Amino acid sequence: MIDIDKPWEPPAAGSEVEHLVGALERLRTVFRWKTDDLDADGLRARVGVSTLTLGGLLKHLAAMEDYQFTVKLRGEPLGAPWDATGWDGDDDWEFTSAAEDSPEQLYAYWDGAVERSRARLGKALADGGLDQLVHAAWPDGRRASLRRVVCDLIEEYGRHTGQADLLREAVDGLIGEDPPAGWRARAGHYRLPG
Repeated sequence: MIDIDKPWEPPAAGSEVEHLVGALERLRTVFRWKTDDLDADGLRARVGVSTLTLGGLLKHLAAMEDYQFTVKLRGEPLGAPWDATGWDGDDDWEFTSAAEDSPEQLYAYWDGAVERSRARLGKALADGGLDQLVHAAWPDGRRASLRRVVCDLIEEYGRHTGQADLLREAVDGLIGEDPPAGWRARAGHYRLPG
């Protein structure tokens, strides 16, 4: 049963798929809450000597969403919107180029990537579950499972949601572990899970 006030909460007792997808959705929602409703200055704000910004994290995690569920899952190129952005292959490109993007563009990158990822993951789960092998492989030929791809994205969000927590507090003092009950994104077009 989904809590209509907190649809991002994983189930109290569910299947492995429900728990892994639920954990990912909770991290996505907390991350989106931590980055929501900011202007360009808020998305470009830095803490101390770090070059990390909330805008950079939005763009990076958008690219990671698409990377996990296109390149790693299916062996396909990233495609739109990334093929038209001038990505230069630099590992820090998402972080550094985000300063040139408007808040609307940054929210659109992330919101769109999450929607695409949800659809791709849902199809993959229906077509073979977590145990299926994906395109991603090690040099010795061992291939990863879909479970590994989902866990890798959970790990990626765990790291970057913690960073977003510190950055957002520095921007405007927003603190907290979870969005308040009934929260909805104010910027962009983020659709809550469920």
